[in-house]
Amino acid sequence: METTQSLSEGPRGGHGAALRLPEALDAPRLEHQSAEFGRIAYYKSVPTAASAARPLLLIHSINAAPSSFEVRPIFTRFSHQRPVFSIDLPGFGHSQRSDRRYCPDVFAGAIAEVLEQVVGESADVLALSLSSEFAARAALLAPHRFTSLTLISPSGFSKRAVPSPKVGRISHAALSVPLWGRGLFDLVASKRSIRYFLGQSFSGSAPEDLIEYAYATAHQPGAHHAPLYFLSMQLFTAEAREQLYDKLPELPVLAIADRDPYISFEHLPAFVAARPNWHYQSLAPHLGLPHWERPEATLSALEQFWLA
Repeated sequence: METTQSLSEGPRGGHGAALRLPEALDAPRLEHQSAEFGRIAYYKSVPTAASAARPLLLIHSINAAPSSFEVRPIFTRFSHQRPVFSIDLPGFGHSQRSDRRYCPDVFAGAIAEVLEQVVGESADVLALSLSSEFAARAALLAPHRFTSLTLISPSGFSKRAVPSPKVGRISHAALSVPLWGRGLFDLVASKRSIRYFLGQSFSGSAPEDLIEYAYATAHQPGAHHAPLYFLSMQLFTAEAREQLYDKLPELPVLAIADRDPYISFEHLPAFVAARPNWHYQSLAPHLGLPHWERPEATLSALEQFWLA
């Protein structure tokens, strides 16, 4: 089921003041009603001319305040050339933020369902950071819906091990105690905190509009539910290279990574070198968001990859 939505305004999120959440992208925002994942919001471009080009699905990262705004430069560049979709994952943006258990299967399942029931045909898929793992998992669920996969600053290639599920559950239980859990989230979601953490991903200052939107989306009803699972490290897949990336179907994969303050990529070059369908570009220098820091180089690399 698909419905069109207007700007939303809701009650206060966390302990902050009520904030209106505007549209992240200059495009119609629609909703897919999922029996399993709830209301999934997504944006869909309206190309200026009828186009037979493949659809493109964009997937934002996971942090305390992510949304489709993170992929804005890519959406803006290609939205007039081809059908471009950008999903707000469950628990974020304009999607439903219910108090439920969030795990990799939820996000991967939502991506696969949107590809199956909304996009409806094989697409180029692009994901940021931790969502690269979800996109790879979705490709295992619905391989026929993936023409190519682009991973920007993908997690899962670091030497650092992921905490065990038991540690994650204990951490989440501690973070979920209302007495301090909501206070911790409000601290992480403060404008000062968002400015600091986003600033780590830019060699200069983070764009002010990106900061403002992150602050607004972190102050919506239920905004703390999904991020607490992220903060407790329960959304990462242990041994993601072996469990996800190595099991991908034979489709073209482009990995873009240079440096990132939150994850590292020690295993990425060797992994790509051993797989002829994988391609790697650093597009240095950047700190995890090349489409913001080096937009022309990034957009050109994407265009060449999809054309090839």
